[in-house]
Amino acid sequence: MLKTQQSDLTDRGQLTVNVTNNLNIPIQNATISISYSGIPDNILEQIVTERQGFSPSVELNAPPIELSLDESNIIQPYAEYSIYVEAPGYEPKDISGIEILSDTASMQPVTLNPPTSSLPSDIVIPAHTLYGDYPSKIPEAEIKPVNESGEIVLSRVVVPETIVVHDGAPSDSTARNYYVSYTDYIKNVASSEIYATWPESTITANILAIMSFTLNRVYTEWYRNKGYDFTITSSTAYDHKWIYGRNIFDSISRIVDEIFDQYLARPGVKQPILTQYCDGRQVQCLNRGWMTQWGSKALGDQGYSAIEILRSFYGNDMYINVAEAVSGIPASWPGYDLTIGVTGEKVQQIQEQLNAIAKAYPAIPTVTVDGIYGPATAASVKKFQNVFGLPTSGVVDYPTWYKIQEIYVAVTRIAELR
Repeated sequence: MLKTQQSDLTDRGQLTVNVTNNLNIPIQNATISISYSGIPDNILEQIVTERQGFSPSVELNAPPIELSLDESNIIQPYAEYSIYVEAPGYEPKDISGIEILSDTASMQPVTLNPPTSSLPSDIVIPAHTLYGDYPSKIPEAEIKPVNESGEIVLSRVVVPETIVVHDGAPSDSTARNYYVSYTDYIKNVASSEIYATWPESTITANILAIMSFTLNRVYTEWYRNKGYDFTITSSTAYDHKWIYGRNIFDSISRIVDEIFDQYLARPGVKQPILTQYCDGRQVQCLNRGWMTQWGSKALGDQGYSAIEILRSFYGNDMYINVAEAVSGIPASWPGYDLTIGVTGEKVQQIQEQLNAIAKAYPAIPTVTVDGIYGPATAASVKKFQNVFGLPTSGVVDYPTWYKIQEIYVAVTRIAELR
């Protein structure tokens, strides 16, 4: 594999930085200095966060998009950048290895800690799994036995609020455990393991495989039944590549928000399928009945849908199922969009939640809590969508509903801690 040279960066990608403190409170006026990784003294851009903790979007040089679309390519298909973030009252943070793909937007989350924090102050993002050298997956049965004496198994498939990620191999007692929201975990893994420039059906198929695998670990309490205190590891030999502190690609984030409660199933099997896969170039696994990532990209290029891609690898009896519940939210999706003209309890609930969120994110307008979805509520929803990277329709659709629930829970917990 060959590193990209600065002279090869003929395309452009976009980066936005979101800066919060250790309580997830947005930090305004944080200064962000951007440079090429390895050249920290050559500042390319310097930007400042706004009231809601987000920076303006910045265009940065990237390699040609063709490099991330060509399976035979051996040149690094993304540029690497570093940022140095500082704000009064917090330890500064340096993050290097931020991946910028051509014609692709991404979000870099940054948590600034007080000077007394024990969390890592600097982050180095390692290579993408399709470019770097990582251990191949150790094969496992895709359906786990659930009747063994003493085994703990959940009674139903539930999307967890939080995943506990062990940042190393299961037996590595020195590795840190991180508590990560389920959707953030899935977005991180997908951003680490596939290229966001790929066809949408390919990205969706891979995200479904990642989610099904993860929910199998949750449902079977796989590691806890082995005496460990975590849900999943960041080792590619055992699970997926989760990378602490990495940037998340917008196209991947959007798809996860749309389908996060789905998983893959087979007839007569209650548990989510442990859908294993490999890259299909450095490691081959078709003889195991697994999906290959580059193979899924080729099928996406041919116009295959996500389920058609998955069935091409895992068999025609694979289907998409929906989790019975989502943990940690005040209310589940009502089953219909909230838009202008809709009235009732669900509208009132959303109005109350938007007002609570606006206390932490003042760019979001407060609204009258009257249970009537009028232009003011639509404008508040549209601003919420803009702040949190959702399509700005002004309609509370499925992804917007659950994002409002997620942010509402976060801000109310912050209020309790203050």
